[in-house]
Amino acid sequence: MSILKIVEYPEPILRIKGEKVETFDEKLRQLIEDMGETMWDAPGIGLAAPQVAQSLQLIVVDVTEPGEEKTFMALVNPVIVAHEGMQVDEEGCLSVPELTAKVDRYKKITVDYQDEQGNPKQLIAEDRFAVVLQHEIDHLNGILFIDHLSPLKRNLYKKKRKRMLLEAGQEN
Repeated sequence: MSILKIVEYPEPILRIKGEKVETFDEKLRQLIEDMGETMWDAPGIGLAAPQVAQSLQLIVVDVTEPGEEKTFMALVNPVIVAHEGMQVDEEGCLSVPELTAKVDRYKKITVDYQDEQGNPKQLIAEDRFAVVLQHEIDHLNGILFIDHLSPLKRNLYKKKRKRMLLEAGQEN
């Protein structure tokens, strides 16, 4: 297993809709393992393939229960097929450094996906887990959590990020 580089805003790959995964092989399973390790190393609770420069419909999410050994699950080609209710939760993102903000999300969602062998699955998620899944699935469609913010907050962050990159000598 290896730790992958997490790409940060405004990298163009973060704005591209990921390709549907068609091949369920050892290469995919290795990417899933590497993404899980990268997520925990960051540290984070979810990671989407575009965040590690892979334009694929693949996410990993931490499903560790308190007091248990770390565990994550992979969702391949996930799609939200039903939703209900609304909630507001504080979000941050490994690809959007130095920003957290309150975001409106569905309270309960149903997600169709495939496991790492390609078997069709479905899960129902509520509350914080639903927020994490929505955030990561957004990444697969080129959407960042800053897109859910007001234009003012989004523009303030873009200016701050531009300054951060200039100071780091990575003008974009």
